[in-house]
Amino acid sequence: MNRRHFLSVAGLGALATATGFPVFAAETITPLNLSDAEWKKRLPPASYTVLRQGGTEYAGTSPLVNEHRKGVFACLGCDLPLFSSDKKYDSHTGWPSFFDVMKDHIRTQSDHKLAFEDRTEYHCARCGGHQGHVFPDGPPPTGLRYCNNGVALKFIPA
Repeated sequence: MNRRHFLSVAGLGALATATGFPVFAAETITPLNLSDAEWKKRLPPASYTVLRQGGTEYAGTSPLVNEHRKGVFACLGCDLPLFSSDKKYDSHTGWPSFFDVMKDHIRTQSDHKLAFEDRTEYHCARCGGHQGHVFPDGPPPTGLRYCNNGVALKFIPA
């Protein structure tokens, strides 16, 4: 392990401890970098607003809230699997919610857009698309709730 790698790992560990949330590195995933025009052509308007501009869909509008089949929930922007269906649960919030993610498939960052609340935002590790926010009010075993925008996901049945 070289000095740079050690400092990176130490910094991620400190950030995870300070925020109380896991921080995932995406070293093994090849980034997908497209121009804004390419993203607009590739995505439906509502998905573009969420994935590329950090928007939020209205609660209760996604059919994925009621998706209960076995399979995988993947990023709509790049098809990277983010959640397994066995990690999904009904949070009664109106958004698809999960208590765990696929290792190394998301990145987190602090979100200070709301003056009264500091939240942790998460993005797809491949394309950087905004997915949602993670909260410390989920079920065991993680105690986390990954609250995802349905328009940012696609379901792939097993």
